[in-house]
Amino acid sequence: MKKALFVVFKKYNNNSILEGGGIANQRNLSMAQQLLGERNVDVVYIHDEEKRRSLWNLLLSVLCFPFGYFNGILPTCVRNIVRRAPAYDYVFLSSSLFGIVARELKKAGYTGTIVAHFHNVESIYYDSLLSRRLPFRQIPIRCAARNDKYCCQYADKVLTLNQRDSDILRQLYGRGCDVLVPIALSDKCRDISFDKDARTGKRPLCLFLGSYLTANNEGILWFVKNVLPHVDVDLRIVGKGMARLQEEEECLRQLEVVSDVPDLTPYLLAADLMILPIFSGSGMKVKTCESLMYGKNILGTDEAFEGYSLDTERVGACCNTADEFIAHISRLAEHPVPRFNSYSRMIYEQYYSEASSLGFFREVFGLLEA
Repeated sequence: MKKALFVVFKKYNNNSILEGGGIANQRNLSMAQQLLGERNVDVVYIHDEEKRRSLWNLLLSVLCFPFGYFNGILPTCVRNIVRRAPAYDYVFLSSSLFGIVARELKKAGYTGTIVAHFHNVESIYYDSLLSRRLPFRQIPIRCAARNDKYCCQYADKVLTLNQRDSDILRQLYGRGCDVLVPIALSDKCRDISFDKDARTGKRPLCLFLGSYLTANNEGILWFVKNVLPHVDVDLRIVGKGMARLQEEEECLRQLEVVSDVPDLTPYLLAADLMILPIFSGSGMKVKTCESLMYGKNILGTDEAFEGYSLDTERVGACCNTADEFIAHISRLAEHPVPRFNSYSRMIYEQYYSEASSLGFFREVFGLLEA
């Protein structure tokens, strides 16, 4: 049986609150273990949580950053991966930010298959993430772009979440994806008995999911200022670090904001409607997949639905303006619908569950039947 070495930034424990990147990494690792066998998959964690990073290593990380060593990866760590690599058929780079590893593997003559997984086009992601007022913001953006480029140059297989990212990579670096692998989540609803008779309320409970990130912050603030005053709803905001946004923004002070919860299930089950006003970013939005998994009615922007194969009118509606959000929310209040959207749940099961990913990863690992 073939063997794979996974390269990831950090190990998540059972108490970790996972965001998009961590969720995707867990899915990728799970797929490899299922297809190759757990004994044949080893993992390199760049940030070993059991070891305290020395002041010297922190300083070295800063010095190496402009040369393509992103987020604390050091030349010694890269050399260790290159040294171990010949024992494996695959080196799976869980992020395109490990492009420096792909380059060094090829320079060392590694003959196995280098797989690079793009969560986003990272230069675009960091350009939208970092404040325009941040000094030296171009340094991490250029570092991210360099690693994206290295992955396109040196990886044997490039994976992207959607066609848009593949097209952008081709425009920027002359290389699109080899395998398009949409986002997928392990099913947290298998043991949930949905109340299929419950209907949305005349004063719908709207849920916004999102951690404290620029695109999320801008989206929910836009909604609160431009849509919320014109609709009769209850709005609940749930996400890692969002208490910070509530402290910063006066318009959120009187709203219900829940921060850093380990289990989103009670909030998703209680919601009549998911509100996803996201206008910028890259990759695919995990919150959309979570909403589909729980069979929710969804009002989202083009960006929120980017990469998803579905009928937006059947999951809810695609709304890109305040007037569109207002109209659809008002219509729902006047004409209640089932709180459980069976079409949303079906789309999740068919296209965005872990089980649906197995075929893609058989292609990644060359296990397709002839």
